[in-house]
Amino acid sequence: MRLTDSEPGVPASATTDDDTTADDATTANDDATEARSVTARRRLLGLLATGVALAVCCALSLAIGSQRLSLEEVVAALGGAGGEAGTIVWDLRVPRTVLGVIVGSTLGVAGAIMQAFTRNPLADPGILGVNAGAAFAVAAGAAAFGVTSLSGTIWFAFVGAMVATVAVYLIGSVGPGGPDPLRITLAGVAVGAFLGGVTSGITLLLPAVFDRMRGWNAGSIASVPSDLFAGVVPFAVLGLVLAFAVAKPLNAIALGDDLAVALGSRVVTTRVVSIVSATLLCAAATAAAGPIGFVGLMVPHAVRWFTGPDQRWILLGSAVTAPVLVLASDIVGRLVLHSGELPVGIVTAFVGAPVLIALARRRRASGL
Repeated sequence: MRLTDSEPGVPASATTDDDTTADDATTANDDATEARSVTARRRLLGLLATGVALAVCCALSLAIGSQRLSLEEVVAALGGAGGEAGTIVWDLRVPRTVLGVIVGSTLGVAGAIMQAFTRNPLADPGILGVNAGAAFAVAAGAAAFGVTSLSGTIWFAFVGAMVATVAVYLIGSVGPGGPDPLRITLAGVAVGAFLGGVTSGITLLLPAVFDRMRGWNAGSIASVPSDLFAGVVPFAVLGLVLAFAVAKPLNAIALGDDLAVALGSRVVTTRVVSIVSATLLCAAATAAAGPIGFVGLMVPHAVRWFTGPDQRWILLGSAVTAPVLVLASDIVGRLVLHSGELPVGIVTAFVGAPVLIALARRRRASGL
């Protein structure tokens, strides 16, 4: 057999095969590096675009309202000028805009968390009955104990959201195979419908409760009580911290429970922390603005277009993108009616219903 000069005792064909294998490995590494670079650029551009959109929506939220103010008046009011313009901007529009950012971020991250730990692309606080649970608890608190202040409402909303979340997850976990996305969705719809009917019955039988919840139940950020931020921000911050703490383990859970355990993830702990996080976020948003639907459903799907399936980036993108949807819907609600305003929850429902139908008809929803 003829041997090569460079490697005595090694067949020429073997040397050629080794070189080919090395070339293939180098090409694969180069392709992987290029793919990571493209993904990083897409994430950066996506976050930059949504950040700019959020800044524009905040500016429009400060400039647009039932009382017409010129751009010069708004800028002067923000700079500390007093008068009627200063009162309108600082007492009404700034708190409303801040509330829109908080509510949007909490709902967006809650939706992303729920879709991740249930492995259900159609999960969101509205569809899984979490909003209905919070609304029922708030109505029950107002009817039975006369609780109408935000400091009391937030606790009822938290308990209602937690009970609804745990009930839906347990019902969806019954049967062979453990938690199933379809069973969880059906359980959420059933629990939400039941609690929504009971809430409607309470508000119809008790006129005082009906008056208290009439505007709140539509989902609105127009009214900002003085104690709102002190009652909502701690829940929102704690929920966001817990959400980002479990973002990396959720990536492993997306591969399946068995593989997640093999990779060293604590599946039960991750799910429990995820449930607590989603409940805190939903309770904060619902207590402050009422049950606003579809934000947690739409935003994570849109964010995955530029972040990919990494939950850490999905949560970050949802926290920035969801306030854009809430503020834009609120701005549209201020403009469509000449005699008043349309609550933000109604506007998001108009946008979200077609999106839900489109997602349900797709053969394969965006990857989790």
